[in-house]
Amino acid sequence: MMNRLKHEQSLSEVHESIDVNNKAIGWKRVLAFFGPAYLVSVGYMDPGNWATDLAGGSKFGYTLIWVLLMSNIMALLLQSLSARLGIVRGRDLAQANRETYPKTINFFLYILAEVAIAATDLAEVLGMAIGIHLLTGMPILWGVAITVLDTFLLLYLQRLGMRKMEVFIIGLVAVVGFSFLVEILLAKPALSDMASGLVPRLPNDEALYIAIGIIGATVMPHNLYLHSALVQTRKINRTRQGIKQALKWSFVDSAIALNVAFLVNAAILILAATAFFKQGLVVDEIKDAHTLLSDALGTKIAPILFAVALIAAGQSSTITGTLAGQIVMEGYLRLRINPWIRRLLTRLLAIIPALIVIYIFGDKEVDSLLILSQVILSMQLGFAVIPLIHFVSDKKAMGAFAIKPIVQIAAWLIATVLVYLNIRMVINEAGKVFNEPGNLFWKVIIVAGGLLFLLLLLFTVFYPLFSKRAKPVSIQMHPDVEGLKPLVVPTYKKIAVALEFGERDSALLAHAIGQGKADTEYVLIHIVESPTARLLGQESDDFETRADEERLQFYIRQLSERGFTTTGHLGFRDRAKEIVRLVKENGADMLVIGAHRHSGVKDWLYGETINSVRHELTIPVLVVNL
Repeated sequence: MMNRLKHEQSLSEVHESIDVNNKAIGWKRVLAFFGPAYLVSVGYMDPGNWATDLAGGSKFGYTLIWVLLMSNIMALLLQSLSARLGIVRGRDLAQANRETYPKTINFFLYILAEVAIAATDLAEVLGMAIGIHLLTGMPILWGVAITVLDTFLLLYLQRLGMRKMEVFIIGLVAVVGFSFLVEILLAKPALSDMASGLVPRLPNDEALYIAIGIIGATVMPHNLYLHSALVQTRKINRTRQGIKQALKWSFVDSAIALNVAFLVNAAILILAATAFFKQGLVVDEIKDAHTLLSDALGTKIAPILFAVALIAAGQSSTITGTLAGQIVMEGYLRLRINPWIRRLLTRLLAIIPALIVIYIFGDKEVDSLLILSQVILSMQLGFAVIPLIHFVSDKKAMGAFAIKPIVQIAAWLIATVLVYLNIRMVINEAGKVFNEPGNLFWKVIIVAGGLLFLLLLLFTVFYPLFSKRAKPVSIQMHPDVEGLKPLVVPTYKKIAVALEFGERDSALLAHAIGQGKADTEYVLIHIVESPTARLLGQESDDFETRADEERLQFYIRQLSERGFTTTGHLGFRDRAKEIVRLVKENGADMLVIGAHRHSGVKDWLYGETINSVRHELTIPVLVVNL
């Protein structure tokens, strides 16, 4: 279920799976570049953003629209830097961190990234649960519990391929956008009032606090990991011109997608300003907004669309969050875990605290949990943004595609603002604990955590500047090749064959013999998987074990009669580990194994056997589709 990676491809199962070079020059090739930014954009309109947008609009009308616009510009620059890292260096952010920082620091960065993803997923879980509750009346506790079912949706989408997953996400984004377009048309806001919101101003300290919340909820760390990997799903020409073209269209993709996200967030704020602020209503909770929309706009369609958009936003965000989790785990730890298990673990990390809090305190604490998830995200942001700027500024690694000094200045200014605002938000939240008597334990934890946080932040800032470790050059243009080197055709002295003892064994043996020579020895392997064999291993003597031994000897006799040198071995318990063990113990220099082209659960069982085996062996593995 978990494998140690021996390669460096980000999201290897879909790496360069979309060949833009196969498209004719023109709009079809341009469209082939589009997609990754839309998956990223859903993180900018997830349920975690709704609370700040609703609070800003209901309390200050259109005043804070300029904050949304500024956040969008910041996000566009940072996401374009993330895409640049993936396109030019062929590295996602997690891989680049692993190559640059010491192991201990990388461990902390990995933990922080996982915490950020869990916090993101918590917001999606709560948003979807609230949406289901508002639409159907189902208790939020039940809504949280059933969100685990989208694990299977993700598994299905991954089997369809990257392009179809992108279409699905774009469809959900369209649902959100359409819902709020109708809401705005129903609300009929004045254009002059909306335009006034683009003038920068902050009426009071509360407006400043909400502005910090809007900015803090906009740029999310997992999106920076995600974008740097998703752009690598496009197969481009690794020439200067090919990279330049990919950077250009990736930026256009990001600009369109993030502007859609800006319009959705602006629509939420404008809706709150028109429906609530003008009527003197202050809305701090998503459920209140849903309840009041019907009266404020005079139609029952508005709250229904609101709930549908909330569910769509949560569902789209949770899929991209899982992809980010895969990128982080593979990049930092070089481990791959089954997609559905990865999804299930991430979802359980979000569901369990939500279920506990809602069960103990009731629905009234749901919005507090949403706020907590945004505070946690705020704390992680600097640890993604700061390394990213270092990486894309490095002329040694990026070559001619390193960002220009003016862009570096803008990026560091944005990073400084984001880190300052997020630290200020965390200090404000922590201040509530210190203002209350008692709570000594939590005060000590907050102080110790704060010091560790600052030390780690300073390390991520200054280590790349003073480190003398040589950084690998990742840009690899095609070198001049005068001709092929002398070809050494391998000969296999001992070929192992993993048999199932079924009707496909003949095909497997035929392929194995096709790879051998007259003096090749064939090692037949079969794994006994009966309950007794799993329990007792080699001590097993049940009917299935004896029958398998007889079948193995029957195959050996038949092959020997045809002039092939053959031996046989039975394995027990874990299928993948036993195949690897027997191959190594017998000194085989090739393995032939069958693939079944199953779907669903069978694909997990058999497909992971092949993946586990081939990652543990250093010899050629011939996979035969049966």
